[in-house]
Amino acid sequence: MSRSRRINILWTPWRMSYISSVDKVRECIFCEAVKNPEKYYLVYETKHSIVMLNAYPYNTGHIMIAPKRHVPDLTLLSDEELLDLIRLLKRSLEILREVYNPHGFNIGVNIGRSAGAGFEDHVHVHVVPRWVGDTNFMPIISATKTIPEDLNVTKVKLKEYFNK
Repeated sequence: MSRSRRINILWTPWRMSYISSVDKVRECIFCEAVKNPEKYYLVYETKHSIVMLNAYPYNTGHIMIAPKRHVPDLTLLSDEELLDLIRLLKRSLEILREVYNPHGFNIGVNIGRSAGAGFEDHVHVHVVPRWVGDTNFMPIISATKTIPEDLNVTKVKLKEYFNK
């Protein structure tokens, strides 16, 4: 006797644009964000670096920090560019703590496609705020992650703090 299992479906239509474009040649989102900040959720920029929201976040407040110069590896940055990037990382952590009060962070740099870099030609740092219990049954049972805040709301909040 076979048992059928009912599968609940949660619709996440915004993911389709990402899924259907993964293997297509795309413009560099980091270079484009400097030119078109509203479209690419640019939150803040310095002389050498930018902070932008991840359009497909793992958690609320998931940001990416990238040098303005289009390079594939941290080792290709000048000392001035690297210091600017790290200072912006430090400031971003302080702001995310103030705005969202996370319990911790995942911080990562994926260098190369085999390391998981979606944009392997432009190095960037992912900063993902984490809370105890933020990984619940949703990703396990239904392969769906819930994000409780709209990206535009996150953008407004973070821009306000970066511009203080």
